[in-house]
Amino acid sequence: MRTTLPVLGKLAALAAATLVLAACGGGGGGGGGTAPGDSGEALTLGFSQVGAESGWRTANTKSIQDASAAAGIELQFSDAQQKQENQIKAIRSFIQQRVDVIAFSPVVESGWDTVLMEAKRANIPVILTDRSVDSTDTTLYKTFLGSDFVEEGRKAGQWLLEDTAGTSGPVNIVELQGTTGSAPAIDRQQGFAETIAQNPNLKVIASQTGDFTRSGGRQVMEAFLKTHPDIDVLYAHNDDMGLGAIEAIEAAGKVPGTDIKIITVDAVKDGMQALAGGKINYIVECNPLLGPQLMDLVKKVAAGEEVPQRVVTEETTFDAEAAKAALPSRQY
Repeated sequence: MRTTLPVLGKLAALAAATLVLAACGGGGGGGGGTAPGDSGEALTLGFSQVGAESGWRTANTKSIQDASAAAGIELQFSDAQQKQENQIKAIRSFIQQRVDVIAFSPVVESGWDTVLMEAKRANIPVILTDRSVDSTDTTLYKTFLGSDFVEEGRKAGQWLLEDTAGTSGPVNIVELQGTTGSAPAIDRQQGFAETIAQNPNLKVIASQTGDFTRSGGRQVMEAFLKTHPDIDVLYAHNDDMGLGAIEAIEAAGKVPGTDIKIITVDAVKDGMQALAGGKINYIVECNPLLGPQLMDLVKKVAAGEEVPQRVVTEETTFDAEAAKAALPSRQY
């Protein structure tokens, strides 16, 4: 009997060690042990959306919801209603729920370091979608999936340079900006401004936020028309604001696309229809269908794989004829 007691003691110690190791192996998104999803359990993605301020955003949300279902990824979805504080609360809730991956489209660029550090300490990888943050600590997120907003602004400006190449007098431009402090608003303004600077006749005489909404675009354009009766061009940071501005232009007795040329960004179906009908002159595409690419990245970062820190979506531009050709098969 004396010889069996040490053996039993060793077996007990081995069993206890096994239990400790098993307890250390859990936890969302890249700790030791089995990678999320390998055990047959579905990956869980916590996603915080900006809101539902435009047709583009609605299409983006649907793409993410459809793609997560198709990929077998459980989606915890939160609508921030265009408020940063709501997104921060949602991210903290995702951390408490121990989701495998967090993704979000930031309302504004600044003010994210604290909550992103909380996610990092919880060992939950973060993916930025559509919009970026201005943090200098790029270890706080794994990758950013979205458009090059500066390039979108440049494309808009380049079309105007070419369209006004034979014009000798001043060209008065008004600009409908997106949500103040948001990446697309900052970058689309920058890209446009640096491009039209090549022609000193092109002048932005008024610039104001319409908050990416159709109602905001209409209200701001009404004010522009009262203050500036000599507007030649409208540059709107998204289709919805441009469509709202068209209502104001028509109410003022002017012809959109003719009396005032209109350039917008997005290429959602309503905007494309206005382009095909001659009310908008040029649209720079910003593709909202990011869902499949996002789910691919979610699986990779959850498994601990390396991913590019920047993933740029492929996009194009449209004039009226291109819009007519694209509309029959347009998904958004």
